[in-house]
Amino acid sequence: MAQKQTQQFVTIKGTKDGLNLILDDSCAFRDVINELDEKLSARHIQQTEGNVITVTLKLGNRYLTSDQEETLRAMIQSKQNLEVDRIDSNVISREEAEEERKRTTVTSVTRTVRSGQVLEVEGDLLLIGDVNPGGTVKAAGNIFIMGSLRGIAHAGANGNMNAVITAAVMKPSQLKVAELISRPPDQAGTAIHEAECAFVRDGYSEISVDRIQVLTKVRPNLTRL
Repeated sequence: MAQKQTQQFVTIKGTKDGLNLILDDSCAFRDVINELDEKLSARHIQQTEGNVITVTLKLGNRYLTSDQEETLRAMIQSKQNLEVDRIDSNVISREEAEEERKRTTVTSVTRTVRSGQVLEVEGDLLLIGDVNPGGTVKAAGNIFIMGSLRGIAHAGANGNMNAVITAAVMKPSQLKVAELISRPPDQAGTAIHEAECAFVRDGYSEISVDRIQVLTKVRPNLTRL
């Protein structure tokens, strides 16, 4: 009668950068700890004196509490020359999920932002209305204005240099993307009667204004709207 194969809770793979520790995400945490301790002790490479071996933990669909993470780190780093470099997991905390939701949410507002008023959102802003001179719209993400922009627009307020600003009529008093600020565009010459966009080109440190059609090329992943 063939001997029943024992389930492995920990798989260790060596890479050119160190060790990958792949942890089973369906077993009890104590089973992972016990097997990992045993395998690392048996596998330890004595000839690596003084050389630090970096460890990447791959958790799959397992979520670690802060106490469990501390236990794992302490156990691994108690082995000579082992140091946890990264923890990869498919699972995020509620707080992280809420932050991601806010970051990717498109807030739709129908109003006119008048002089002295500030409209600010955490994700993307879709404004169905105008921004009058002296008015300000600000978003951590992108800003899409379905009317006239004659005031101030600040996209990527949390430092996102890939954020864009679009407006049906682009005549701002100021444009800002992340920490970059543009001067008011030159209004001389032929008036433009089509929607425009403002963005920062890769490798540049200034804000460009162009026809809105160029966004399909400069921001091909802009697909949330």
